Amino acid sequence: MKKPIVFSGAQPTGQLTLGNYLGALRQWTAMQADHDCIFCVVDLHALTVRQDPVLFRERILDLAALFLACGIDPEKSTIFIQSHVPAHAELAWLLSTFTMMGELDRMTQFKDKARSHAQNVNAGLFTYPVLMAADILLYGTHKVPVGEDQKQHLELSRDVAVRFNGLHGPVFVVPEPLVTGGGAARIKDLQEPTKKMSKTAEADLAKVMILDEPTAILKKFKKAVTDGLGVIQDDETNQPGVVNLLNIWRAAKGATMEEALAHFSHNQYGRLKVETGEAVIALLEPIRNRFTELRSDPAELEGILARGADQAMVRAEAMMQRVLTALGLPLNGRRFVSQAGRS
Repeated sequence: MKKPIVFSGAQPTGQLTLGNYLGALRQWTAMQADHDCIFCVVDLHALTVRQDPVLFRERILDLAALFLACGIDPEKSTIFIQSHVPAHAELAWLLSTFTMMGELDRMTQFKDKARSHAQNVNAGLFTYPVLMAADILLYGTHKVPVGEDQKQHLELSRDVAVRFNGLHGPVFVVPEPLVTGGGAARIKDLQEPTKKMSKTAEADLAKVMILDEPTAILKKFKKAVTDGLGVIQDDETNQPGVVNLLNIWRAAKGATMEEALAHFSHNQYGRLKVETGEAVIALLEPIRNRFTELRSDPAELEGILARGADQAMVRAEAMMQRVLTALGLPLNGRRFVSQAGRS
């Protein structure tokens, strides 16, 4: 039996956090065993916000290298940069004719971003979910790992697929959300432990980045907010900071909450902070080392991404032929992608 197809991606808008790794990237790595995984640096999405071209290019390659350093295996999965596969933009246009203005207007993320980027409320910001639908539907995706802020976009992808199929037959797979354990929402801000750890947090001490140096990681954990109760227990209501540190320690160690509570039965907050920091350092060190290797060898990184783009283009072209045929658009003269690569 064929493995279910999973599509997921991330924007190259800065470093990712420990929460991103534990809640997403580590889950992606595990999925490779029993899913046909497609991972994408969605650089076109990031253009809804003005980018510095030089920095943007570096961030795109950084994120691709980070995917690989975290365990995405190009021998098991397809990994590529979105803009290297033109079918994403092509299908987005076609799907925009099957997407209702009212559906896009209801997107809460558009409203949030419009408020935070009031001087640049461009059309791309409004039609962003259509490109996301194209990303997903282009590969016959069965499952999509989604966070809370993306559920609405996946629902739109499903609605568009159903609408298209209703008019033109079963062209698209209707994707399902993929729920995984240990979500990023469990990793909280180190300074405000009632909030999710976010790369956009203003305070540097609030977040641990995947590529942080060991001294910086330890400093952040030593400064982590706890409480004045003087006891280490699983009480998220009254001790969110302590529980956050326990969750991080056990995620890094692969331990249960019961094991964590037994290990920290001494009730010493200082030791809890230091040992959690040390566990995170040990977890992230091989990732940081592999990332450095990849970024110091452009030929290896570019070769992996080129092969991934070729693989994605072959799959994307097969879907585009089905879509174009269903819509009555002529295929005569269209330049196809062969199994040998791009044509």
